[in-house]
Amino acid sequence: MSHWPAFIEANTQILSPPLLPELRLYLASEVTPLWQATEALLERTGLPPPFWAFAWPGGQALARHLLDRPELARGRIVLDFAAGSGIAAIAAARAGAARVLASEIDPAACAAIRLNAALNGAEVEIFAADLTQSADCAAELILAGDVCYERGMAEGAISWLRLQARLGATVLLADPGRAYRPQDGLEELAHYRVPTSRDLEDSEERRAVVWRLEAAAAPAG
Repeated sequence: MSHWPAFIEANTQILSPPLLPELRLYLASEVTPLWQATEALLERTGLPPPFWAFAWPGGQALARHLLDRPELARGRIVLDFAAGSGIAAIAAARAGAARVLASEIDPAACAAIRLNAALNGAEVEIFAADLTQSADCAAELILAGDVCYERGMAEGAISWLRLQARLGATVLLADPGRAYRPQDGLEELAHYRVPTSRDLEDSEERRAVVWRLEAAAAPAG
């Protein structure tokens, strides 16, 4: 919708996430007003809640990891899967990726990614599509932050991400202890303590781990 950029600018502030003082994003400074502002619209259109307006712990951890280790993204085709605010995509661009893609099914999130990329001088190609419906993915490095909070989404996302790993992509999954994170087939690369809001989380800090997702879970026994 053409009104999304104006809506985002009117209902957010330009802020730096706690782990990423070098980046600026259009973020909600308070949770409740934004939820109230979008409630009627969400009911009418069936769009998801405004997850794009918050720098979730997993996304912050991924972005921090790439900025601290730019060689992971430098010169590669990078996809930020279910990108939300686009924070990991922007970090990949800053790290010197040859091409940066961001996928999102929420048109408001797509608008937010576009605004956030421009704000940070990052070139990001946006795909408004559910990539899990196709095996075709050109990315060499795939970033997935905070995708394990809901069973259905987590199962579909992890299955597709494992397929991409099997096809040769490096897949980094960042998760702050969500209920549906896979328990096997993960290699821990780094972890970060991320300050959070009790309006969104059950504590004032979450331990977000960056994992390398393997093509298949390790066999039992």
